[in-house]
Amino acid sequence: MSKIEWTEKTWNPVTGCTKISEGCKNCYAERMAKRLKAMGLKKYRNGFNVTMHTESLCDPFKWKKPCMIFVCSMGDIFHQDVKNGFVLEMFNVMKDCPQHTFQILTKRPVWLWCYDGELPVNVWVGVTVENQQKFNRVLLLKRAKATKKFVSIEPMLGPININLTGIDWVILGGESGPGARPIKIEWIRPIRDQCIDKGIPFFFKQWGGINKKKSGRLLDGREWNEMPRVE
Repeated sequence: MSKIEWTEKTWNPVTGCTKISEGCKNCYAERMAKRLKAMGLKKYRNGFNVTMHTESLCDPFKWKKPCMIFVCSMGDIFHQDVKNGFVLEMFNVMKDCPQHTFQILTKRPVWLWCYDGELPVNVWVGVTVENQQKFNRVLLLKRAKATKKFVSIEPMLGPININLTGIDWVILGGESGPGARPIKIEWIRPIRDQCIDKGIPFFFKQWGGINKKKSGRLLDGREWNEMPRVE
């Protein structure tokens, strides 16, 4: 089981990434990859350098019980160093495992804009948007041929003026861990309220900070754990 609140399992045929925007500054996956390399795990022998793991491609076939699977939690499936053929192999696996729902989250949605084909119906596609400057990622996401499209505003680093029409789910949270940057409630409420107005499921993941457990997940007195319905 995954410790990520909005999924059940993680699947990592691709690990590693490179920083491309402010949200990457304190990347949790980079810290974890370096830790796993120091522990001697073979899969992370390259640390956080982009690496394709053919041996992991078939993992979803081993999971018989239908579940929610976060794809590439330790990297970015659409990184420029990931071969296009390998990405298509991953999509073939997802298509051949219709019992599962796959969640793809990227900071590089240009691949989706360039892709002509229909994505498998059991694949949800999302983009990370940490501030107003990265709003263009949402515009590219809206053009994707996906059953479900979602936006992850985490870490939220400033107010974001965003039109969520055409978006099926919003995840929002503050940054956690060493060097965590603050989040303000006045940034969060307009996003949450727009989700309520448009009937979009809203998931508030965390306030974050150095001690995210202590900060908790309550927003205006309640937890927000809404998710789209699995088709």
